[in-house]
Amino acid sequence: MLSVTKAALAATALMLAGAPAMSAEVPLIERTKLFGNPEKTSGRLSPDGKWISFIAPRDGVLNVWVAPASDPAAARPLTAEKQRPIRQTFWAPDSSQILFVNDKGGDENFRLYGAPVTGGEARDYTPFDKVRVMPIGQSTVIKDRILIGLNNRDPRWHDVYSLDLKTGKLTLVMQNDGYGGFLADDQLNVRLASRPRADGGDDWFRVVNNKVEATPAVSYGLDDSLTTMPLAFTTDGRTIYWMDSRDRDTAAIMAQDASGKMTPIAQDPRVDLEAGLFNPKTGEIEAYRQEYLRGEYVPVGDAVKADIAFLKAQNKGEFTVTSRTDADDTWLVSFDAVSAPASTWVYDRTAKTLKQLYVSRPALVGAPLVPMHPTVIKARDGLDLVSYLTLPKDADANGDGKADRPVPMVLFVHGGPWGRDVYGYNSYHQWLANRGYAVLSVNFRASTGFGKKFLAAGNMEWGKKMHDDLLDAVDWAVAQGVTTKDKVAIMGGSYGGYATLAGLAFTPDTFACGVDIVGPSNLHTLLGSIPAYWEAGKQQMYRRMGDPNTAEGQAVLKERSPLFAADRIKKPLLIGQGANDPRVNVRESDQIVDAMKAKNIPVTYVVFPDEGHGFARPVNNIAFNAVTENFLAPCLGGRAEPIGDALQGSTAEIRHGADHVKGLGSTRSAAK
Repeated sequence: MLSVTKAALAATALMLAGAPAMSAEVPLIERTKLFGNPEKTSGRLSPDGKWISFIAPRDGVLNVWVAPASDPAAARPLTAEKQRPIRQTFWAPDSSQILFVNDKGGDENFRLYGAPVTGGEARDYTPFDKVRVMPIGQSTVIKDRILIGLNNRDPRWHDVYSLDLKTGKLTLVMQNDGYGGFLADDQLNVRLASRPRADGGDDWFRVVNNKVEATPAVSYGLDDSLTTMPLAFTTDGRTIYWMDSRDRDTAAIMAQDASGKMTPIAQDPRVDLEAGLFNPKTGEIEAYRQEYLRGEYVPVGDAVKADIAFLKAQNKGEFTVTSRTDADDTWLVSFDAVSAPASTWVYDRTAKTLKQLYVSRPALVGAPLVPMHPTVIKARDGLDLVSYLTLPKDADANGDGKADRPVPMVLFVHGGPWGRDVYGYNSYHQWLANRGYAVLSVNFRASTGFGKKFLAAGNMEWGKKMHDDLLDAVDWAVAQGVTTKDKVAIMGGSYGGYATLAGLAFTPDTFACGVDIVGPSNLHTLLGSIPAYWEAGKQQMYRRMGDPNTAEGQAVLKERSPLFAADRIKKPLLIGQGANDPRVNVRESDQIVDAMKAKNIPVTYVVFPDEGHGFARPVNNIAFNAVTENFLAPCLGGRAEPIGDALQGSTAEIRHGADHVKGLGSTRSAAK
């Protein structure tokens, strides 16, 4: 933590405007500490327990590292990626290599690679252009191959292949002529295949000898489409676990036997159950995870009951079991204390001991991080909106989430919209709170995890009742004394970016300013440019947003598109966009910027030519956040770390409005 003297010096560099800013006694946390590379992340145990892998920087770029489990300090890098950070890894079944996927420039055409633990160049198993690999299955007994899906024949559908991990040979298992997903058993036999229905639901068919049966085994419509799906087989192949919301509101975990009989394992009336701990040898469920206001594991039987109790008793924060060996004698466990950086520990089940493996961001140890406060906000029609509030350190003296005084606020809206906000350390909440803002994230209707009725309440409500929920949350914050009506900004990515544009266009007097990150402005062109491999979910999107193939749907999509109300925007707007975004095409941002320019409405537009749906490269993320906090400071009255040289080394192109953000007009990238 900075000393008082250093904090006082740092305060002289802050940009202050409007309302009183946070006390200089609270040190400014540098952007690089919050958004730069973690020191280590994504630890995984090899199945045989001999190795530990993790992702860590090598020459400034996240790469794959490995260490003997007996000597984690002897870690060494296995990959040498120079540009695109590696973010997703998993072990080969025989523990001989670490498999990972990566794309180019954010295009989401992921390839599968293997990095041998003995060293040597990583192998590209799927060297195909404009093809996206989809992992389908791996086994505890078949160690030399896995099942993957490739859409190299038809970009809409993934054919199933067996991949020999030693030779790299791909063998076609099933040609896919219209199936959206597959589930394989522990013998790598494809056993289930899903086909999208015209009503937005799915039919799941049994597969025998790689032939799909004619009659579906499980069927459901739109209402159950995001809350019903198979989770896993037991290793003997006799039982399938399902997440299943049929005949109920929230999804239960069910076990289906060979006769088709469904037996309930667990249900929670507040939330959908969709994740848990499965025994690595038998595949039987041993605990499920429920996440309402906070998350926790709930044991099923006694197999891991003592382990869960032991880990909970450590009082290190919420924990997640991230990896288990085949012998199940060792686990990797991540603890999240919210107001401290996450840490990962090696848990010896036999000895009941924990040994710290790493802290993800040691530079934040001792930093003035703050708590997150779960709360439930009532929507105007009575729906419960699970929400999360973070307050500046000097506005929450008791740490109880009761604001000591009103402060400016950022309404931070999650993407999806079929996703949700959760309790835990959040770099954006911490950053904005440190700058002097309250931060509120709301699970508006259509958010997932709260039952199918809550989800369906958002159908056809983009820009309407979904937006009303956000407005109700702002009114709640004002009534609670968290903020004042004239000092609220809206910010978010993807759907959150759409919500920002909708907020400024449809309710132009509600928000003081907005930050849109890869948000769509025209819902018709959004649906017209989605990737081909989203074919299976297209009907579902049409029924939740508006069908572009009907006159009625076209009218709805136009009415809910901020582009066509851009002339109503009158508050400052900042837009960030990845040029290679396959989900929200760069045209979505270009269109609304052009519309605002035509009306001489101020807007600042930042484009990253080597990014996609969000900013994966830390240097680019830091650059955009430097612009963001210096955009917010004069709008809300908070403080900001000056832009300085934050854009140097990034690919940021300031395509419009550099003069609207202090310190931006003079940067190198502003001239592009």
